[in-house]
Amino acid sequence: MEPFAIIVILSAAVMHAFWNAVVKIDGDRLMTMAVVISTTGLLAPLLILSGPQPALESWPYILISVVLNNAYFLFLIEAYRFGDLSQVYPIARGTAPILVTLGASTFANENLNIFELTGIFIISIGTISLVWSGGFRINSERRSIAFALLTGLMIASYTIIDGIGVRLSGSPSGYIGWLFLLSPIPIAFIAVTRRKGEAIVYLKTNWKLAVLGGCLNMGSYGLSIWALSLAAMGHVSAMRETSVIIAALIGTKVLGESFGKHRILAAVAVTVGIFLIVT
Repeated sequence: MEPFAIIVILSAAVMHAFWNAVVKIDGDRLMTMAVVISTTGLLAPLLILSGPQPALESWPYILISVVLNNAYFLFLIEAYRFGDLSQVYPIARGTAPILVTLGASTFANENLNIFELTGIFIISIGTISLVWSGGFRINSERRSIAFALLTGLMIASYTIIDGIGVRLSGSPSGYIGWLFLLSPIPIAFIAVTRRKGEAIVYLKTNWKLAVLGGCLNMGSYGLSIWALSLAAMGHVSAMRETSVIIAALIGTKVLGESFGKHRILAAVAVTVGIFLIVT
């Protein structure tokens, strides 16, 4: 993998970890998610106007990705209703790379060598293993597992769709810009409908942190889609999941959480996986 692509993906992972930390510390996750994504939408014209428009062939992928992204938002919110961030996030993010690799092989003819496949598998297992750092028990967390797995399926699905779509677009900035512009509409409508007058109160008191999250989300997802035009989908998905380790570090340094032996082992596994992918 080219060093530039590695830098792009890891930068996206750092931003992703930070905007998820923003969502974690806020009490109303639906409103936070809506403002985060809407902020991204307000900034989208900067991308749309910076380059050519995406090719006509890529528009079905943009529209499908909008639907999949909103399903991801809603499944993630539901997962957090029944499980903690430390339980839901690793399952959702850890299952995606394996699914992306299988999907990319089926739909985009991306075939990886044994070292790359092993690296992706190790990263996924290392990421998922973080659920046990918080005393996770499968029998008592079935609903959170179900929604986390659905979230992971949506992540894998929109990653594959975006990977194919951005390559057909001929304009990564145009593809990303229109995706960002359209994606907030459903989630914002749901949030305003459910919260009604409370939405205005939320915006008056919480908009600064949510807008910061939106800027980070734009950088994270935008760089991830751009990376899909530079590298194999499985590589991008697996290396992006280093955000889980970064989020654990943020939790340790900012929120006072213990890093613990599980997180140390997971970090080692992810490092080994990345080494196998890039060498």
